[in-house]
Amino acid sequence: MIETAERGPLFAFAGGGTGGHLYPALALARALRDRVPGARFLFIATARESDRRILSYAKVECLAQPLRPLSARPSRWIGVLQGLRQAGRLCRDRFSADQPVVVVGTGGLASIPAVRAAIRAGVPTAMLNPDATPGRANRYLAGRVGRILAQWDTTLAAVPRKARAKVVVAGCPVRPGFRNADRNAGIKRFGLDPVCKTLLITGASQGARSINQAVVAILDQIQAFDGWQVLHLTGHADLEAVEYAYRGRRLAHVVLPYSEDMPDALAAADLVVARAGASTLAEITCVGRASILMPYPHHRDQHQWANAGCLSRAGAARVLRDEADAGRNGAALWGMLRDIMQDDAARVSMAAAARQLGRPRAAGDIADHLVKWVAASSDHAWVDRVQAIC
Repeated sequence: MIETAERGPLFAFAGGGTGGHLYPALALARALRDRVPGARFLFIATARESDRRILSYAKVECLAQPLRPLSARPSRWIGVLQGLRQAGRLCRDRFSADQPVVVVGTGGLASIPAVRAAIRAGVPTAMLNPDATPGRANRYLAGRVGRILAQWDTTLAAVPRKARAKVVVAGCPVRPGFRNADRNAGIKRFGLDPVCKTLLITGASQGARSINQAVVAILDQIQAFDGWQVLHLTGHADLEAVEYAYRGRRLAHVVLPYSEDMPDALAAADLVVARAGASTLAEITCVGRASILMPYPHHRDQHQWANAGCLSRAGAARVLRDEADAGRNGAALWGMLRDIMQDDAARVSMAAAARQLGRPRAAGDIADHLVKWVAASSDHAWVDRVQAIC
């Protein structure tokens, strides 16, 4: 959890809608708190329940923007624009009352109003870009912000040429718990059997229905594989259906809708089945775990495929196309699972390759860079108190 102090310098983070837009920012905020005496934090997010839940757990100030999701239907574009205008006014009013020293966009439509308002107010701006290729919001902001903080080297070729000089490749911030993840602690946290190997199924903060359905379709095969247990994080929407599918089986399992204790979940795992969101991959590589990745199939730019490629090219993961059909997905997934579950050497090799990609110090490295960069062009009083790291 992040504790804030009274009237210190304000660092604002703008973005939301998924955990991938919030968790890296929360990790960066923790690192900034350790470096800047009295630092305060404002998260400018969406009104979604997932944002509210994640940010309330972290105990940070949150400003919920009245945004409507992007739509391919022209009839909804007016509503999207109205939401952006309202959010822009909200951000301008907030910054007029309490100006931040920097605004960091964290991705998604929710990052745009605050970053634009900061630019107009003369506030330094940066953006976190943990995906291998920038999403639509980050592509729009790339030429406008002062710094682009990237996870992968491949991002350099994916941003506009004029913006490449602003790219700093430093990884994706992860929470401190991932750096010291311990298998025994993870096994104990979830009540798992320390003798069995653990298959972790996760769809990140919102769950992944097609992954859930694929796993349910092959529970008989998984059950017949001796010496394994399952930790399945379903998302809230699919919890009851997945729990029902496991009911009465001999397969040792723990089914939960969601867990804030992902460091323990990954530490307990011997093999992970997951989406290929940027923060998920940062966490997997930080802990160092073999994985089967099923990139989200409905993004227009297919950016999760680019993310997954960073791991697969290094031998850290296998990648499976999500066909959005439980039967086809299940059959293909079982083929990969069976091969890796029975091959201890392959899992060890994949885990080692993942660990080589991990950047466990990314939060601190980015915090150091951000503070130095902002301090170099700032006359705020707080700058004098952080000269030791500049």
